[in-house]
Amino acid sequence: MSVAIPVAGFAQDDIRPFHYRASDTALADLRRRILATKWAEKETVADHSQGLPLATMQELARYWATDYDWRKVEAKLNALPQFVTNIDGLDIHFIHVRSREKNALPLIINHGWPGSVLEQIKLIGPLTDPVAYGGKAEDAFDVVIPSMPGYGFSEKPTSTGWGPEHMARAWAELMKRLGYTRYVAQGGDWGAFVVDQMGLQAPAGLLAIHTNMPATVPADVQKALDTGQPAPSSLSPEEKRAYDQLVYTFKHVDYARLMASRPQTLYGLDDSPIGLAAFLLDHNDNGAQPAAAVFAALSRTSSATGQLTRDEILDNITLYWLTNTGVSASRLYWEYKGGFFNAKGVKIPVAVTVFPGEQYQAPRTWTERAYPNLLYYHQAEKGGHFAAWEQPTIFVDELRAAFRPIRQARPQ
Repeated sequence: MSVAIPVAGFAQDDIRPFHYRASDTALADLRRRILATKWAEKETVADHSQGLPLATMQELARYWATDYDWRKVEAKLNALPQFVTNIDGLDIHFIHVRSREKNALPLIINHGWPGSVLEQIKLIGPLTDPVAYGGKAEDAFDVVIPSMPGYGFSEKPTSTGWGPEHMARAWAELMKRLGYTRYVAQGGDWGAFVVDQMGLQAPAGLLAIHTNMPATVPADVQKALDTGQPAPSSLSPEEKRAYDQLVYTFKHVDYARLMASRPQTLYGLDDSPIGLAAFLLDHNDNGAQPAAAVFAALSRTSSATGQLTRDEILDNITLYWLTNTGVSASRLYWEYKGGFFNAKGVKIPVAVTVFPGEQYQAPRTWTERAYPNLLYYHQAEKGGHFAAWEQPTIFVDELRAAFRPIRQARPQ
């Protein structure tokens, strides 16, 4: 396994080039472990209520061990400019692609769990070279995509304290090291927590944030959710729908509760490829988002529809396996002690895109109260929790529209 290319004379805060190639031995071991899986018996129900069906996982295992080619995604990654820099004692991996357009807007994009930088690589071309993808030169971005600590190619924390608040400070430092004095940030899933924290911290140079998993829940609604009380009677139909979605969501996050309470117990994630795959795929959401798009991709071999494919799903799972980050990534749930969808008090400009397959559809009324400096709000026509991965074209259009007001106000 390759990591950062050592370069003599580099200081700890310097930026070093990065290249990755998994060893043939590691890939052979992966295939051996998949083929040696000790399977549980078939589920005793005819639906998914007990988890991922045995037949589904066995077919995935067959394909993973015999037909899947990790080298293809490895080549895609290594074709991109990748780097490492040490921030607060950890080597942080990131992709950094500069646009050829002189007034490109610097943008840092944050992934989440169970994701990686692979979620966003389809965004890079359209964002950095919009003209080549049917856009306008004035919509260009410089793109920075870091791997969160404990995820992918970034180092794993060896002590506590690397929650969203710390990551927010680290990303501000990263943008500073890259020479950006004015920039914007985007995030979904845990990345949404990070950009909210960036908004709260308001580091010098951060112009605005965009989130596709906004934290908008008012205090009275959050209290009802926490105590199991009925929804406040004052809610509009749209707000009541969001409340019901949140009630459902909080009843179906067993995976999150386990990681938040006992992440170190999940040794099987780092020992069994099939154990890891099943845990990353099954969100116990009863066929709704976020896992529905992921689960459907297991039988999809073509991305002509713009949706995820089986190979893309396995690319992400294999990255977790090769970097041995099943447990280390889980610790983020333990680190975070704040609320999830409750309003945080962000005052800087915020753009919000609500995707129909998200865990809840944030009403505009809640969003305006949560983000008083709301510069953009839009409900996308399709897409779910992994919106950048599932619907990159729509996602790119959303980012272009969301940050257009910032460009218009930004000195050239």
